[in-house]
Amino acid sequence: MTPVQKLVVLAVLILLAMAASFAGAWQIQEWRYGDQLSKQANLYQDDLALISGAASAQAKADQAKRLALEQQLATSDQQRTRELSDAQRNQARLRDRLATSDLRLSVLIDTTDSASGCNVSTDPGSAGVVHGAQRARLDPAHAQRILAISGAGDEGLIALRACQAYVKTVSGQGAGK
Repeated sequence: MTPVQKLVVLAVLILLAMAASFAGAWQIQEWRYGDQLSKQANLYQDDLALISGAASAQAKADQAKRLALEQQLATSDQQRTRELSDAQRNQARLRDRLATSDLRLSVLIDTTDSASGCNVSTDPGSAGVVHGAQRARLDPAHAQRILAISGAGDEGLIALRACQAYVKTVSGQGAGK
């Protein structure tokens, strides 16, 4: 073998040794990085599981709050409906009593007011058993209209209280009640 051939064989052996060491180093790096990537993937999965659990717990808490709010609103609605029904029943009873003359509406008369033009006697007459201030009986049709107006006012007040309770409940102010 000539010195050139020996040099070429030596160069080839050196190149093979370098290639083998490069491949070995590459394999070691792959193992190390593979291990690191595996650990990162596990940590990422753990973080995702924690985030998912927290989101699920928050969703359950929000759902429970919404359900409690809906129940509170339903209870409030039932209460307001009952109040309205009672007010309407009382108004109907009064209307019936006015219609059957079982009940009469009257107003107090200021007999000391000279500008009223009222010629009602201030002497208690023998016609009634009511003692005290002078009263005048209202016409039943007027009494019915007054009753209708007061009934509409009662319904309006009940509706206003229902709206206020709803707003307080929804805005969170009624939660402590």
